[in-house]
Amino acid sequence: MPLPEEVPTPVPVQARKDPFFYGGQAVIEGVMMRGKRHYAVAVRLPTTNADTLKREIVVDRGELKAAIYVNPIWKLPILRGLALIGEQLHLGMKSLIWSANMNAGGKDVVIGKKEITGSVAFAAVFGLALFLGLPLLLAGFAVRHSNSYQFVIVEGVIRVGLVLGYLSAIALLPDVRRVFQYHGAEHKTINAFEAGWPLEVTSVRRASLLHPRCGTGFLLVVLVVSVVVFSVVAVFHPNTFWLIASRFLAIPLIAGAGFEAIRFMARHRRNPVVRVLLLPVLGTQKFTTRQPTDDMLEVAIVAFNSARQGEEDEAGAAA
Repeated sequence: MPLPEEVPTPVPVQARKDPFFYGGQAVIEGVMMRGKRHYAVAVRLPTTNADTLKREIVVDRGELKAAIYVNPIWKLPILRGLALIGEQLHLGMKSLIWSANMNAGGKDVVIGKKEITGSVAFAAVFGLALFLGLPLLLAGFAVRHSNSYQFVIVEGVIRVGLVLGYLSAIALLPDVRRVFQYHGAEHKTINAFEAGWPLEVTSVRRASLLHPRCGTGFLLVVLVVSVVVFSVVAVFHPNTFWLIASRFLAIPLIAGAGFEAIRFMARHRRNPVVRVLLLPVLGTQKFTTRQPTDDMLEVAIVAFNSARQGEEDEAGAAA
């Protein structure tokens, strides 16, 4: 396995001059940060000593060159929401594999794409059954007419309850709790950057644990949008086959519309009405974020500076 890159020198903060929305994701004992054309994953090694202190935090950087990142068609409304999902499957899985191998390297264990892909595929099937199939089944027991608005509302409430219950349950697992702490570190780092604060542990710690563009908040928006879309479907009084099929066929539309909604709210977060609409979006994030430790914040800052370094290097070469 090739050695990761050393931690780069931090890039000066220029938050107010940079309109790009940076994003990220918590991984195993680390954070992935995504920039305009580059991404970086920073992971804290499971063991260290005085001789390897420089490798306590290791970084993997890369350029985003695939069509889903650079082709203009994926920047169009609705389609960019689908691109986001594709990005999470591609970049998120790639980052997860790397972080897992960094943490398992000392045990002579290598986790490959096949193992991660199998786990993700199983999780996807399980998620569809739990969060799409089960609400349909339970709502069918509760409401007699499956093509009514009442059915759609009950189905939506059950789905939200299942999602929040699931997140609450897995948060009890120690390993998941650490991932949620790194999730909080990611939020705090991006919030500090967007506020124009220095990217230092002492200042980043002051930043909010919640962020309007969080994936958990996006999930809540998607659930709300699904109720609206399925209410329109109910107008046509579908039979059982089309009722079930609509839940799967509408996924791209719901994801795209949900992305546009949360993007709009993030850009207009200072608007009084939008601030009220954001309250449940931010509140939902409390299920998947926990207060990080200082060493976790350090990892998130390194990941963010590494992603930005790619942008700075590119800009310097073009000058």
